[in-house]
Amino acid sequence: MISFAAATITKADTITDLGTLGGSFSYANGINASGQVVGLSSTAGDASVGPFLYSGGVMTNLGSFGGLESTATGINASGQVVGSSATAGYYSDAFLYSGGVLTDLGTLGGSGSSANAINNAGQVVGQAATADGALDAFLYSGGVTTALDGSGSTATGINASGEIVGSSSSNGFLIDQYGNVTILGTLGGSSSAATGINDAGQVVGYSDTVGDAASDAFLYSGGVMTDLGTFGGDSSAAFGINASGEVVGSATTTGDAASDAFLYTTSSGMIDLNSLLPAGSGWALEVATAINDSGQVVGFGINPEGQQEAFLLDTASSSDPSAPEPASMALFGAGAAVLVMMRKKLRRLERA
Repeated sequence: MISFAAATITKADTITDLGTLGGSFSYANGINASGQVVGLSSTAGDASVGPFLYSGGVMTNLGSFGGLESTATGINASGQVVGSSATAGYYSDAFLYSGGVLTDLGTLGGSGSSANAINNAGQVVGQAATADGALDAFLYSGGVTTALDGSGSTATGINASGEIVGSSSSNGFLIDQYGNVTILGTLGGSSSAATGINDAGQVVGYSDTVGDAASDAFLYSGGVMTDLGTFGGDSSAAFGINASGEVVGSATTTGDAASDAFLYTTSSGMIDLNSLLPAGSGWALEVATAINDSGQVVGFGINPEGQQEAFLLDTASSSDPSAPEPASMALFGAGAAVLVMMRKKLRRLERA
């Protein structure tokens, strides 16, 4: 049995607008223990979209493979970054950025790939095309790329033990370090997707509910999938989880009028991050994609100038001293957060 220190989130100390690479928008996808942030941003004149690393108050464009659209999705403790970059042709390839060098991780024999997460050992997971045109989840480790599952699968997170989560055949999955696959099931509906995992093996994602009436964020722990709810709407998704089991994501409000970034703790339930903002901040936080063990949250929202930009939010929390502290755990943001929220909105429209 794993015990975690109970945290009570009381307020946000500061919120930082990470800015852009010269364009009109940016999105943050991941953060490491040092507070380094990765994501995507448009460049001057919105001429292209580049992967960024934000460190020490500076946003740096990590470059591309010659195309106009690239994104960074994950970062580990050493500052190694993964993502995908468009080539001069039609397709995008997964990349590993390390030591100032952008390396193409290739594919599984087809055209196109994307990397979604990296652990502290430098193991990378994602999705890649095969020679027959299928898309399979992959693990890149020690310079070798290995297919993990059947056609139509993707891997979205990997922890320090090498446990991998992702989605295949309409259900989220967990692959342990020995290769055993667990299908996570659903919240009663027809499909689910896993987006992140911590070192304790706790998994987050989203799932259809009974009758596919809604799609809600979940926390899977100890073999049980728990519905994290919404802010009154019919849609939510969880994208990141830290060592203490704190979860971040996005949830719709009543009438699906808006999507608000959330923080979920076992003691406080789902908290609207906008309620924790310093007075007069002028921000509307829409999606939270990752949280580190210090309680730093990243994502994107509307800033005081009306631009959709990446943010870094420092939350203040107090822990129950009687509860044992968890061991150090890896954190992985969900780089597909933007696409997920778009798909969920489309599904609501289809049901209407």
